Amino acid sequence: MMLGSVKEGIKVGLRTTLALGKIIFPVALIVALLQYTPILPWVIEIISPLMRVFGLSGDAAIPLVIGNFLNLYAAIGAILTLDLTVKEVFIIAVMLSFSHNILVESSVAVKIGVKIWVAFVVRLGLAILSGIVINLVWQGGGELAKYGMIAQKQEEVSGVLNIILNAFQTAGLGVIQLALIVIPLMVGIQILKDLKWLDVFSRWMAPMTKALGMKENTSTTLAAGLLFGLAYGAGVMIQAVKEDGVSKKDVTLAFIFLAGCHAVVEDTLIFVPLGIPVLPLLLIRLVMAIILTLVVGLIWKRLDVAKGKEMTYES
Repeated sequence: MMLGSVKEGIKVGLRTTLALGKIIFPVALIVALLQYTPILPWVIEIISPLMRVFGLSGDAAIPLVIGNFLNLYAAIGAILTLDLTVKEVFIIAVMLSFSHNILVESSVAVKIGVKIWVAFVVRLGLAILSGIVINLVWQGGGELAKYGMIAQKQEEVSGVLNIILNAFQTAGLGVIQLALIVIPLMVGIQILKDLKWLDVFSRWMAPMTKALGMKENTSTTLAAGLLFGLAYGAGVMIQAVKEDGVSKKDVTLAFIFLAGCHAVVEDTLIFVPLGIPVLPLLLIRLVMAIILTLVVGLIWKRLDVAKGKEMTYES
């Protein structure tokens, strides 16, 4: 059974790599080529003032915009072509971990019963707040980030042919690095599915869901989102909501938590090639998700109590 899971996981991993490569490669290629045209400097000059709020250079606007409209893989493809400091890459990583692929992943909110504006406000709010706070608190990270197999630029590339070849090399290596993470990850997920460990993980999640102000029947929804993400885990989450009879309040609280902390394995490991500390990235996401969920849950509870008192007085 284990061998079959591994084979299936490799197949899924290869298909996923191919699908993601279709996004990463052209994005990285285009961004690499744009660096040698007047277009990119013009865009950077316009957006630079806004980036300063987060302590970022104008270049950082490129992966932020791409990551919000597409996904983390496309954003990383853009990052691989830029000379950014460790602090800048870390801030971008944290911000995008909250708000990446916002159009697609926030649409899941509607499917599981959460209002779309809640999804947008929570995810963008967490991204903006985290970027500002990290910039103010962290004084280090001024050295240039090293992108694994992507060598730091030693000299400026010149000549049309050399520029094109360099862009293709950068884009190709970016896909290879991500494949080395995606394929083992998909193998692990397939094994979890086949061994039905998701159910076990859901039971482990029960005390946590209760502590966050949700009923235990929300645990499967949380487990699916934590393991597979809002997009990949959407099917499991939607099914869990239907089968477990999760209330609107618990669905909303679960989504708020997952908006800050979902796909904890994948969304953390894919940043490893960028040379940034990934453990703090995970902890920031987890802590902010817990705090926001507790605050919203407490406010919701007090509003319910207030409504209950009003009804009592009226009766």
